[in-house]
Amino acid sequence: MLALLGPNGSGKTTLFRILSTALVPTEGTVTVLGADVVRQPHLVRRALGVVFQAPSLDRKLTAAENLRHQGRLYGLRGHELEVRIAAALQSTGVADRAHERVERLSGGLARRVELAKGLLHRPELLLLDEPTTGLDPAARRDFWRLLGAVKAETGATVVLTTHLMDEGERGDRVAVLDAGALVALGSPAELEAEIGGDVITVTTSDPERLAACIAERFGQSASVVDGAVRLERARGHELVPLLVEHFPDQVQRIALGKPTLDDVFVRRTGRHLEHGAAGEGG
Repeated sequence: MLALLGPNGSGKTTLFRILSTALVPTEGTVTVLGADVVRQPHLVRRALGVVFQAPSLDRKLTAAENLRHQGRLYGLRGHELEVRIAAALQSTGVADRAHERVERLSGGLARRVELAKGLLHRPELLLLDEPTTGLDPAARRDFWRLLGAVKAETGATVVLTTHLMDEGERGDRVAVLDAGALVALGSPAELEAEIGGDVITVTTSDPERLAACIAERFGQSASVVDGAVRLERARGHELVPLLVEHFPDQVQRIALGKPTLDDVFVRRTGRHLEHGAAGEGG
C-alpha cells in the first residue's frame, strides 16, 4: 500500500487522474504495470480498480445492480458475473444489502459498495482517491479495517491519496507531495526516523525572540513554524522543564511528542501539513 500524502493543492488528485487515464499528462512518461497511460490506456484500465473521491454509484439502483452494470463494462456476463458480485459484496461486508437501493444506505455502507465495485473485475492495482471523505470517525475506522482485510485477501497493490496523517501512516510506503513535487518517499518509520529525536513545540507571544534566546542559552537550533517555536531534540523530555524554568514569562504552552509525518512535512517544507500547499496544484 502506497499512500500519496499532501495538503490540498499538492498534486495528489492530478496524479491520481493521470494514473487512472482520466487526464493526459502534458509531458513525461507514465506507465502502470508496464502499460503506457497515453499509448495503451485500454490495458491500464483493465488492470485498474478505481474508487473516486466523488460517489460514482447510481443511487436509484441497488448495490447488486450497480455492480452488475460495472461488470458488463468489463465484459463479464451470466453466472460468472453473478458469482463475482456475490463475492465482492461479501468481502466488503454488504452482502445483506445487495438488493437495497444505494440511496437508502449510510455513507459508510455506500463507500463499501464503491470498494466492491472497484474490486469486481479483480484488478492488480486499486486506486483510491481520498477514500474516507465524508465518513464519520467510526465509519472511517470500519473502512480501514475492511481495506486491510480485502488487501490481504486479494493481494492487490493499493495506491491511495489522502491529506490525513493517520491515513498516510497506514501505508507500507508514503510519498509526501507538496505543490506538485515529491518531497519525501519511504516507509513511515524511515521518514519519521530522520527527525532524530523528540519534537518540542512552544507557543509564545514573540516566537522569533524565544527562538533566539533558546539558541543562545542552550546552543539548540530552534525554528519558527506557523507562529510557534519548534525544536528537534533527543531526550526532549529533559529540555522541557529547563525551557519553562529559564523562560517562564515567554512560554505560554509547551508540547512534547514523538515524530510524525507532519514533522517530516515541516522539515521538508517549513510549514505544517494541515496549513496547505505553497503553490497551486491539483
